[in-house]
Amino acid sequence: MTAPSLRRRVRAEMIGEIKAVARRHLAADGANLSLRAVARDMGMVSSALYRYFAGRDELLTALIIDAYDAVGAAVEAADAAVDPGDHRGRLLAIARAAREWAVAHPAEYALIFGSPVPGYTAPAETIGPASRQTTAIVGVVRDAAAAGRLAPRLPDREMPPVVRDEMAAVARLMQAELPPDTVARTMLAWVQIYGLISFDLFGHFLNSVFDRAAFFDHQVNTAADLIGLP
Repeated sequence: MTAPSLRRRVRAEMIGEIKAVARRHLAADGANLSLRAVARDMGMVSSALYRYFAGRDELLTALIIDAYDAVGAAVEAADAAVDPGDHRGRLLAIARAAREWAVAHPAEYALIFGSPVPGYTAPAETIGPASRQTTAIVGVVRDAAAAGRLAPRLPDREMPPVVRDEMAAVARLMQAELPPDTVARTMLAWVQIYGLISFDLFGHFLNSVFDRAAFFDHQVNTAADLIGLP
């Protein structure tokens, strides 16, 4: 192995170790991440970390991208495992995969779906990874629409012009030839799925919902009805 490739491998291993320690701090302290505390746990001086990350925000960005990519990969794999023509089954698989990932990685879920980190603004490089889950859900709806199988249970509500324009813009952004009403229903379903996960993970179902998995599946099926999946 040449010296440059060895240095790259050592650097990649060090970055991986830094992120692993930072994730432990997320679990213990939330997103109030301290480079000094990470360095202390690694037996390093804090200035040594700056050879790998320019500051707290760059480390947070790396953790955020990793989290988005992890849940994105989970939902994509779940979607791919279902018959492409089973649109409702695909949505349920995507939602379950997102929930299972969140339950297994609560601190990372809180980092990307919880309260914004004070003083931190996510850079543009997080947009692609963050879009993977949404793209999977939109893909299900787009495929159902292309097959002529969308049949919402409720009639479309009259949509204010500004909302219609915004939903049309979202469709263009997602490269999905869907009418604004369908985009709005899909967005509501997306919010419902992640709202259910957040309520479950952050303890808002305490003493009210006991079989969380069964309740989750029921509500995702309600979301599928709203969209009009067969």
